[in-house]
Amino acid sequence: MADEPARPARTAGPLRLRRELTAEPGRLAGSLLLALAATAATLSIPLLLRDVITDFSDHRPLGVDITLMCAAAAAGALAQAFSGFLLARIGERMAYRLRIRLMEHSLRLPLAVVRTQGTGELAARITSDALLLRQIVDVASQLPLATVTIAATLAVMVWVDWVLTLVTLLALTGLTLMVTLVLRRMRANVTGQQDAVGHIAQRFTADLEALTTIKANRAEPVATRALAADAERLRSVSLQGARLGALIPAVLTLGNQLAMIAVILTGGARLAAGDITAGAFAAFLLYLLQAIPSVNTLATGLGRLQSGLAARDRCNDLLLLAPEHDPHDDDKPAPIPLPDAPAVVFDSVSYTHAGAGRAALRQISFTTARTGLTAVVGPSGAGKSTTLSLIDRFIRPSCGTITVLGHDTRHWPLDALRARIAYVDQAFTLLEGTARENLQLGRTTRVDDRELAAALEAVGLTEDIARLPQGLDTLLGRESDLSGGQRQRMALARALLSDADIVLLDEPTSQLDGLNEQRFRAVVETLAQTRAVIVVAHRLSTVRHAQHVIMLNEGTVVDTGDHPALLERCTPYRRLVASQAATGH
Repeated sequence: MADEPARPARTAGPLRLRRELTAEPGRLAGSLLLALAATAATLSIPLLLRDVITDFSDHRPLGVDITLMCAAAAAGALAQAFSGFLLARIGERMAYRLRIRLMEHSLRLPLAVVRTQGTGELAARITSDALLLRQIVDVASQLPLATVTIAATLAVMVWVDWVLTLVTLLALTGLTLMVTLVLRRMRANVTGQQDAVGHIAQRFTADLEALTTIKANRAEPVATRALAADAERLRSVSLQGARLGALIPAVLTLGNQLAMIAVILTGGARLAAGDITAGAFAAFLLYLLQAIPSVNTLATGLGRLQSGLAARDRCNDLLLLAPEHDPHDDDKPAPIPLPDAPAVVFDSVSYTHAGAGRAALRQISFTTARTGLTAVVGPSGAGKSTTLSLIDRFIRPSCGTITVLGHDTRHWPLDALRARIAYVDQAFTLLEGTARENLQLGRTTRVDDRELAAALEAVGLTEDIARLPQGLDTLLGRESDLSGGQRQRMALARALLSDADIVLLDEPTSQLDGLNEQRFRAVVETLAQTRAVIVVAHRLSTVRHAQHVIMLNEGTVVDTGDHPALLERCTPYRRLVASQAATGH
């Protein structure tokens, strides 16, 4: 379709309003020309009215003047309407481009940065901030046009009567000073309001994600009190903004009334003295009445501009955050995996989480085979999930090197590295998309229905998917969703369908029953025949047959080997196995 905006190319750097506003120069120029035509038509009406009054006095026919006046009014209204439509179109397309850019940039930020920013705060950028920026398009045309209209009106008013024009300017100068004092404080207030919106959105989003826990622990009052505190902060800062916003129309009304009183008194005196005709005085008053809306537009537009600039600053704060993608990756060729190289090698790797007092991993070293099953085990907090995150470069080591398929991860372009790795996280996350789309995430080629059916059968999901309203084409995530165990098996099926060389599984059996755990072992055995499978698991029953076990404890590698060897020589491993045997895991 001709009206469908093209998807914007990925761009770097902050938002440039001038570039955004001139992205569609043809439509912008057309809108401005129509607005100027509407202004010219409006300016012609008082002069035509003066002629009508003169014709009344001289008893001449009025038909031509009245026809011209009506035609000018109708033409001005039509030009203004079309100009407004073009501006709205430009504004919506700008907001579309901005939202796409903000969302794409957010998705490419490092995980730690996204968690620090907060999902609610990021969502506020594409909702309320984008709306505030959208209004800059209107302001960007209104301010110049209001200025031109005021200047042109004043020029005609000087031509009609310079004394009354001087009185008008003196009144408007006082009005301008009062409005400027209010506008100085509005921008900081808008920034505070948007920050408060982001905070409450973040907390509310987190509460909805944890709603089951909140309900189970009867914590609704606790959550509500915290939300109420955020709402109070938003109410307080918004009330300050409301006070500032209420001052502007009040100041404008006062200034306009004072200007009108001064002009009427001065004009009445000049009319009585014979220094101005009744027609000229009527035309001047009409010009003054036409100038007042433009003055109001100028003042309120400046206020809206401050809001838009504050939103721009917040959006730029996000856009200036460094993305996870390394710009130098674009120039790197994807390395070819070395045929005889291990799948993963850690060499004296350490990592410390931001804000943590101690390292999560300390000088760990290990090697995993090109094919087969490697299990990473250890007590909670040992650093198992951190290890997987380092392999997939969600985070980067504080020191040491990590080699994947024979190449240092720093030498891999990020997309090329992740194309070689399939990752199943602890939450078994699914996207809001169809079951078919979720099963094919990460693949470079599409999978036919036969392969999809085989993968679903392998994890015991065939009947579950068949019961969905549209089967594989059912949209998951809202009305139709899967249970925790079904999501877990869906994630395993996705790994089975992956064409990656390395498969990372983080706690893949935490929600599986005995039957499905046996299916999981069969899936892993199938994967391990041709790929490297690295599994983080608390339940050691799922990894007893691993060719390689890495025992972690307090961020260090305690020992490595197969299950029987570790059971014989590694005391911490033996204790871990015994503790799980005692609890029936």
